[in-house]
Amino acid sequence: MVRKIWSLSFIAFVLVLTSFLPVQSVSANPLSDIPDRSSEEINYLIQRGVIVGFPDGTLKPKDPVTRQEAATLVGRALELNGEKRSTIFPDVPKASYASGYIQSAYDQKIITGYPDGTYQPQNHITRGEMAYLISKAFSLTSTSGTQYSDIPTEGALTTAIDKVSTAGIANGYPDGTYQPGKSITREEFSLLIARGLNPKFKVGGTDTTPDQPIGEKYVSTSILNVRTGPGVSYEKVGKLSLGTKVTIYKEVGDWCQISYNGTRAYVHGAYLLDKLKEKRVIAIDAGHGGYDGGASANSVLEKEVNLAVSKKVRDLLEKSGVEVIMTRNDDTYISLDGRVKHAVDNGADTFVSIHSNAFPNNESVSGIETFYSSAALNDRAYKSYKLASFIHDRLVEAMEMKSRGVKDVPYRVIHATPLPSALVELGFLTNSSDASKLGSTYWQDKASKAIYLGVIDYYNWIDK
Repeated sequence: MVRKIWSLSFIAFVLVLTSFLPVQSVSANPLSDIPDRSSEEINYLIQRGVIVGFPDGTLKPKDPVTRQEAATLVGRALELNGEKRSTIFPDVPKASYASGYIQSAYDQKIITGYPDGTYQPQNHITRGEMAYLISKAFSLTSTSGTQYSDIPTEGALTTAIDKVSTAGIANGYPDGTYQPGKSITREEFSLLIARGLNPKFKVGGTDTTPDQPIGEKYVSTSILNVRTGPGVSYEKVGKLSLGTKVTIYKEVGDWCQISYNGTRAYVHGAYLLDKLKEKRVIAIDAGHGGYDGGASANSVLEKEVNLAVSKKVRDLLEKSGVEVIMTRNDDTYISLDGRVKHAVDNGADTFVSIHSNAFPNNESVSGIETFYSSAALNDRAYKSYKLASFIHDRLVEAMEMKSRGVKDVPYRVIHATPLPSALVELGFLTNSSDASKLGSTYWQDKASKAIYLGVIDYYNWIDK
């Protein structure tokens, strides 16, 4: 069907300030040129800190949006890391105000560059590019066969446009066209971001809500945020506590639509269990420590990385109701057998040792590898293999590193324990690319979340 919607549509705005100019508080000095028809949506974005405004106190709503501005606005809306840093694109310098958001959006697979490897940050973003950007940024998956007279009946662009139209985020022009090559204004892009963040601003989409539930699950974390849509960019509308039973109506990627206070909302499926089981106790072992520093290269010391990531894993697991036994909480040396004994004596049911790799003779060697020890062909061996596999798969995806596989090697710390166990090598400190990630708080956070999710995957597998 061809849509003929009169309402304002589409994307194109990101209020970014030049890095060398002071900014006045927009809450104290509202932007002077906000159009009345868009004031509610734009003021909503101002209150959320998504829109900042220009130093002269204006929005410039009719100006076209550049690709670097679009990345900045989306980055703010999704609360991505906007710290200035080097990017994968040769034409986006570290000093650029948008460099952090561009790299973060690239890391999240929200944006891509051109075939020649450039980003072309000053180019105006088009309505076609908007459809790709918005559908990825807000994890849109539903389609309804929406068509426009100037868009092919099939293809990647057609699907992206269908997604933003079905979601009620963007509509076509009264003549039934979409005009994918047209630039987008700041006002138009503001509307789309607001609609993506808050359903009350949406226009006539056709996304349907199923009436029949598909199952029930239980919250497995201390506090689980409830959101208006399937993504962290959507507004929080409440919280659920550990053990709360929820009714599931549909799954959208990693998110589940639930019934909440008489309406429909979304929670992340990683924090849901099919049923509650006995209390879980896991030992997290930060490799090396004290006088044993482990590997050292590219100004990164292994024992420090291991401990930092282990503590983050601990915090995530404890929030999910899992009791965590740390073999070390500080820079202390503990023997391999002492680590195993500490885990067993404190009632752990699972053991995960966290390390960083090195290959001094070949700095090109890189990637993640995860180990288990079969010890004997028994239940513990198979559980160890599954534990290592779940963690490995999550890490490779999150860290965007090469997979070196899941391997059966009798390392003492996982061979001597009677518990299902795995040893993780996060990457090679002797490889400059791996080392830059392992020394970064941002990537340490990603690694810890991946290990945490791998452990949860394992426990879910055990429960089933």
